[in-house]
Amino acid sequence: MSTSRKSEPSAYLKAIANDNSLPIEQAALDLWLKDLQNPLRWGVRPLLQFIFAILLHLIWFFKRLPFPQFSAHSALQKLICWFCTHFVSREANLLILRHYATESNVLNFLAANSPGSEFSPVQLYPKSIADMQQASFVEHDQELFRLFSELGSWHHPAQPLKANELNWQHWQSINMDEFQLPEKRTQWLDFESAHALFMCLFCLLLTREQYRDAINGFNLDQSIAIRIGDLVGDSSLREMAFNKYPHYLVGPWNLGQRFLMHGFFTEQLYAYLEKRRLSNPQPAASSDIS
Repeated sequence: MSTSRKSEPSAYLKAIANDNSLPIEQAALDLWLKDLQNPLRWGVRPLLQFIFAILLHLIWFFKRLPFPQFSAHSALQKLICWFCTHFVSREANLLILRHYATESNVLNFLAANSPGSEFSPVQLYPKSIADMQQASFVEHDQELFRLFSELGSWHHPAQPLKANELNWQHWQSINMDEFQLPEKRTQWLDFESAHALFMCLFCLLLTREQYRDAINGFNLDQSIAIRIGDLVGDSSLREMAFNKYPHYLVGPWNLGQRFLMHGFFTEQLYAYLEKRRLSNPQPAASSDIS
């Protein structure tokens, strides 16, 4: 078998590269397909996930003992940013930065179109790893919880909004050219392996309540999909949400998959809404991220 033949994607990867049944931007799909072909994902990741899943549950148990709680947000984010800068692959870093933008857009769209709501828009649109020193993962979670508290109880509208009634005021389309990510030779770690390394740090350096809230925040995906589906008149959006039932609190079991599926959910919902926005442009829509 030739070398060129060995480097080709598998038949399945070729299939999903051409499957647009679910909404996702081509830029995100290309990044994910490249990440899937990282040899470390298949050779190192299973071992890392096994070892660190055990360590995560031990830390989880330790943090729930009746000891004084502590957190170190700044140290946690500095360590993550340093590690991403030097060891995480470019495509994985781009997927992380895209996730901030996709979720910020989805939340701002929901809030802007919710009836009678007064809210402060989410401003987390980092364009480099250094920007994540301020736009931290902890802040990312807290903005989600803040916005849901501000929106209050959801009253299902009798009729969806018309296309020309949708408010895109705080929407910022993602321009991949705006992301600043210089490449280093040491950047070799795939997305899921990097998450396996990070999840123990999060559990250790946050209080037990902060960490519990963070890993259960994914379950608000279903609520977001239901609300936006009501606004645009498309009940099928709730099928995009893998993480569901926010009133049932879960622990760190299966965290890697739930984290990844949350990322897919925001990418898909962003792509769905962006397509609607472009098909019905309005003067109030924000310009691309700059």
